[in-house]
Amino acid sequence: MSFRLTMLVFTLGLAMAAYGQTARPWVEVRAVYGGFPAELLQPGERLDQLGTNAVFVGSGAINGKLVADARAQGVRLFAEFNTMHVASYVKDHPDAAPVGADGKPCPPPYGWQGICPIHEGYRRFRMEEFRKLLQKCPVAGVWLDYLHSHASWERADPALPDTCFCDRCIQEFSKESGISLPQQPRPEVARLLLGEHRARWVQWRCDVFTDWVREFRKIADETRPGTLLGTFHCPWSDTDIAGALREKLAIDLQAQAAYLDVFSPMPYHARFGHPTDLAWISRQVAWLGRYLGIEGKPNERHKIWPIVQLSDWGEPVPLEQVEPVLDHGSRRPATGVIVFAWGGLRKPLDKAKAMSRFFMSIRP
Repeated sequence: MSFRLTMLVFTLGLAMAAYGQTARPWVEVRAVYGGFPAELLQPGERLDQLGTNAVFVGSGAINGKLVADARAQGVRLFAEFNTMHVASYVKDHPDAAPVGADGKPCPPPYGWQGICPIHEGYRRFRMEEFRKLLQKCPVAGVWLDYLHSHASWERADPALPDTCFCDRCIQEFSKESGISLPQQPRPEVARLLLGEHRARWVQWRCDVFTDWVREFRKIADETRPGTLLGTFHCPWSDTDIAGALREKLAIDLQAQAAYLDVFSPMPYHARFGHPTDLAWISRQVAWLGRYLGIEGKPNERHKIWPIVQLSDWGEPVPLEQVEPVLDHGSRRPATGVIVFAWGGLRKPLDKAKAMSRFFMSIRP
C-alpha cells in the first residue's frame, strides 16, 4: 500500500469515529455521474481503492478506450441514454414538437425541448441509437434519462405544461380508448381531455411512455442479454405537486417496473428547494421503496440507486454537506448511491475527496 493510501486509511478511521459512520454492506454501488474522475488518482492508484466502484457517462462519450479504462480501474461502466430530449431533432422535424392545449407548438419551458411521444420517426431514431450503443460497447447497464413529457421539472419552480394535443395523439387516444371526440377547435378538445376524460387521458399518456420502456427492454435483451436497464427519474411522490408525476410528467413507475431493473430517483436537494433539509433525500427514497415494494434486501428483483447532488446547481452545496447527503442517499431501501456530478467537483477537489472518504467508510 502506498504512503498516500496508508495516510488516507488512517484519516478515514478518524473521520469515521467523528462522524459515527460504519460499513454499509448493502450498498453495492458507489458511483460518480458525469465523467471519469481521473483527477482523484495518484500514479499507481485505482478508483476502486478510493471507494468508487462505478461511473456513469453519457452514451455519446462511451467508446472502447473508456471501457478499457473502467476495467483497469476496477469500476463498472454505465451509460446514460437521452430518450425524449434530443432538441436538434425538432429543428429538422418541426412536426415532432409537442402541441399545447391551445393547439399550437408548446414553447420549451426554461429551454427544455421535449418531443411528441408517439412521433414514429423520433421513436425509431432513439431505438436505433439505443441498439447501436449496446452493439458497440459492453457496458454494465444503460440508464434512461428524460423519459417524461415536455416539461422542465428539475428546479424549485417546475414548469409543467399540458401536452401533447397534436393530431397524432388525439387520433391515437380516441382509437385506443374508444372515446369519440368532437370535431371542434383544438382548445375545446383539450378542455374535454383535461376535464371529462382526464383519467383516461392521463392513463393513456402514461401507457405511451411505459411502452417506450418495454421496447428498450426488448432491445437490451436481444442485443446484450444481462445488461441492466435503469432510469433516472423525477423524485416526487405520487401526491407531490398534485400528483404531477403521473398527471403532468406521464411517469408510471409501477407499470415501468415490469421492464426495469434499477430506479434512480434524482433528489437534488439544493436544486429543488431543499438546501438545508437533507432528510428530504432519504424521505423521497423511502417513499419510493414503499411505493414499489423495494426494501433493499439481497436478491430483490428491483433496486434503488438514487443520484444525489454534491456539485453546485441552483443553491450551492457546501463541503460540510457531503457526508450527510451521501448518508441520506445510501440508507435502505437504497442499495447504491450515485453522485451528481463530476464536472462540478473536479475543481477544487475538496468535495470529491470527502466523497471518497465516505465511500471508503461504507464499503464492506
